Amino acid sequence: MPVDWSDEQNDAIVADYFAMLVHDITGQPYSKAGHNRLLQAAIGRPRGSIEYKHQNVSAVLKGLGETWIPGYKPAFNFQASLVDAVVRWLDRHPEWLVPAAARPQSALQEKTMLWIGPPPSHSNAPPPDEIEQMAAVARKHDVAQRDAQNRALGRAGEERILAHERASLLAAGRTDLANHIRWVSHVDGDGAGYDIRSFDVDGSDRLIEVKTTNGWERTPFQITRNELAASDRHRNDWLLMRLWNFAREPRAFELRPPLEAHVSLMESVYRASFLP
Repeated sequence: MPVDWSDEQNDAIVADYFAMLVHDITGQPYSKAGHNRLLQAAIGRPRGSIEYKHQNVSAVLKGLGETWIPGYKPAFNFQASLVDAVVRWLDRHPEWLVPAAARPQSALQEKTMLWIGPPPSHSNAPPPDEIEQMAAVARKHDVAQRDAQNRALGRAGEERILAHERASLLAAGRTDLANHIRWVSHVDGDGAGYDIRSFDVDGSDRLIEVKTTNGWERTPFQITRNELAASDRHRNDWLLMRLWNFAREPRAFELRPPLEAHVSLMESVYRASFLP
């Protein structure tokens, strides 16, 4: 009967995985076989077991709304103790989220339009089999709140959408409109209920609320009462731009009001007032 991995073994393989992930994201060469051999000697587990555990780590990172190593296809029958080990590593390395989010995009990428696809609610493909397991991990560790509190991630995402909107209008020959795009949240603050005022080619407003994640397209996100109110108040012009896979190859989709047609909205923040 297989013996469960100890916390020490889980910590070792998670640290090894992130060491490879850094090289993978930055395009530096590394040897997965070499890492595997060193782990075999360090933790006394066979090659195949370590290989599969690396796939488990990919699955955990997917649930946590983080990027993973494409060469380790996520395997979803993982132990809860592995999730704890990944979260421990992230807690010990809070700087991990910032470099991936704030790393400058290439000059070429900044000038190009994003890939804009259909939202998951409009996809013809059924939800993946592991969706409930991924959602449970995301809820337990409040992935939506973590992304919302990551200011570097949010700012970088808004900058990327600004570049996309400008490139789109320039490609359509609307330099006049491109020159009047406004970064509302940066210039005027967060009170408007959207981050960017852009334009459609015909000159009508595009009031864009940007939500950014390094995770996959179904990573949950937070939305405020003010943003929901703006989506209702400006129903014909407001849209939510969901920017995902940001640390690697940013992609996006748009959600138009009513948001309830696309996502399940749950009250998560309450205002507390003192009793008289």
